[in-house]
Amino acid sequence: VQLQASGGGLVQAGGSLRLSCVVSGRTTNDAATGWFRQAPGKEREFVAGIRWSGGNTYYADSVKGRFTISKVSAKNTVYLQMNSLNAEDTAVYYCALRWGSTVHTAEQRYNFWGQGTLVTVSS
Repeated sequence: VQLQASGGGLVQAGGSLRLSCVVSGRTTNDAATGWFRQAPGKEREFVAGIRWSGGNTYYADSVKGRFTISKVSAKNTVYLQMNSLNAEDTAVYYCALRWGSTVHTAEQRYNFWGQGTLVTVSS
């Protein structure tokens, strides 16, 4: 399984970005994909997750109402639409996949990781 994250960049506060995560090698819908982020000097934290079967979504409190996670199964792609960005959203964003349909917030529960894409929000 390989994950390729893209879509990061520099954006002004209040702006939007859409991240993409292409997942190759996934052979079952009994899986979940999560987006995590790691800001400078901080630990990696859960942002949002989605189940491949059923499409149930989950969000960290800090991004609820601003970020939307979605998927297009035919493209094996998970998206993270990020609106109303602020400086606290500046981080490297990673997508990850785990076997099993439960979306966990703990990074240790994920089996495969993408390389990360940098999001910088200027204030």
